[in-house]
Amino acid sequence: MTLAHLEHPYLFHLVQAELWRAARDSNRIYYPPTYEQDGFTHATANPQLLLNVANHFYTDVPGTWLCLQMTIDSLLSHGIRTVFEGTAAVGDKQPEFSGSEDELFPHILGGIPPAAVEAVLGVERDGAGNFLSVSFNDRGR
Repeated sequence: MTLAHLEHPYLFHLVQAELWRAARDSNRIYYPPTYEQDGFTHATANPQLLLNVANHFYTDVPGTWLCLQMTIDSLLSHGIRTVFEGTAAVGDKQPEFSGSEDELFPHILGGIPPAAVEAVLGVERDGAGNFLSVSFNDRGR
């Protein structure tokens, strides 16, 4: 257990809506597009850092995005371990954003089983691809 785990009970993963829905609808484990290159699934425990992460890594990726909310235990109940480590690149993009050195980030050692997700949160973006907000009150799956 890490300090981040004690301070923030949830893990969050930003996901392209169409990729998540395809995995969920076929009851397949979801793997992000950079999983093979990165060797794990990126997540964020501190919700205050979500928009920094999104705007650093994903503004150039078009489409609708969602935010998956889960816990270390919900993943572990499906055999998926999580470790907290320093920031890491997403694909070829280096982690040079505000807050990247301030805490450890959860790295999910596998994909995300749909049943491990406790909530799917809406994500708002503007026309330029900037991430504006995550709807923490939205519990739709």
